[in-house]
Amino acid sequence: MNKLPYAALIAVFACLALSACNDEPKDMHPDQWVTQRRALFKQFTRTLEPMGLVARDRKDYNAREFNISALELQKMASQPWPLFTADSNYPPTHAKPAVWLQAAEFKVAQDDYLTRVNQLLAAAQGSDLALIKSSVNEVQKSCKSCHTQFRNDTGS
Repeated sequence: MNKLPYAALIAVFACLALSACNDEPKDMHPDQWVTQRRALFKQFTRTLEPMGLVARDRKDYNAREFNISALELQKMASQPWPLFTADSNYPPTHAKPAVWLQAAEFKVAQDDYLTRVNQLLAAAQGSDLALIKSSVNEVQKSCKSCHTQFRNDTGS
């Protein structure tokens, strides 16, 4: 008896079962603001993580590679903020209402992030590894600070 169709059927059911475990609503807004923001923030993470490994001495420093990553992060740094529109506070957002209720503070957090990313890029173009590592840590602190104030990690 050929077990391939049986194995394929089990795999399909397993995928369906796992997708049913995700009770988060889909982004049904026509402009998909939340989906767009999430994609950008995930790209931030994918770009920043290797630099964080360098900053924590878990990855060797490669100046060219690091500079490319810092430049990529700087190019993306301003992209998600216009996606926090007045009509983008809907499920499946993880943004706290403070994003809209404390718009001035949210803008300060954005500006701090942009400043830190620009400082990281400037450091990456130099050769002072201690400054580079410190700059990575400052970007990560900026992310953490903004998440603490403006992101609901349990979903909302």
